[in-house]
Amino acid sequence: MEQKGGLATLGHLNQEVLKVPGVEWKTKTPFASIRRIVQDERFFFKIKPGLWALRSHKDKLPPEIFPTNTVPKLEQEIFNHSYYQGLLVEIGNLKKYETFVPSQDKNKKFLDKTLGEISSQMDFYQFGYDHILRKAKTVDVSWFNVRKMPSVLFEVEHSTDIHNSLLKFVELQDYNANFFIVADEVRKNEYISKLSLNAFVPVKTRVQFMNYDKLSEWHAKTFEIVSVENNLTF
Repeated sequence: MEQKGGLATLGHLNQEVLKVPGVEWKTKTPFASIRRIVQDERFFFKIKPGLWALRSHKDKLPPEIFPTNTVPKLEQEIFNHSYYQGLLVEIGNLKKYETFVPSQDKNKKFLDKTLGEISSQMDFYQFGYDHILRKAKTVDVSWFNVRKMPSVLFEVEHSTDIHNSLLKFVELQDYNANFFIVADEVRKNEYISKLSLNAFVPVKTRVQFMNYDKLSEWHAKTFEIVSVENNLTF
């Protein structure tokens, strides 16, 4: 964590824990141990779901990551949005999908990198008519399968209107893709209310809601699985 500037996602810690030279874990559950260790408030603190920092670095963290009262609310919103986009991109990469974020988001920060640096696909695949592609390119995170077709599409709704995201999914209903709204748990009732409108009947059974805690858990677990698989011989 110190090597990463005093902060790291639980997923990144899971990725590195088995690589530390000269360290032998005296437990069969190292990942569970990590989850327990970072909750020791003497040394660590939680910034947001899935993201932890060293207490000794609290005053050294970038303001967009650990904002103070001097950071405008809009800047905080932008970082929060791009942080959750970044988690989704990393999960997709680990699961061997091609990952894409909209052009206007590529320079936004995800920890010490930009979203453009961690997404695997710079250009959007031309899988349909132009009017469909124009809408699809604005989806917050897209995962493409080996046939270059959209497989999973995510809209991160930190503060924006869920209604607009659902409209995008309606436009893309003819593709065999799964749709997710990612938001704070407090917005779930709003999501349910919007999805119940007649306009969204075509996609009602295909859209799922994922809160930030579930997303961060998915991110950490995916890194766990990959770390274990990398130490196996097939």
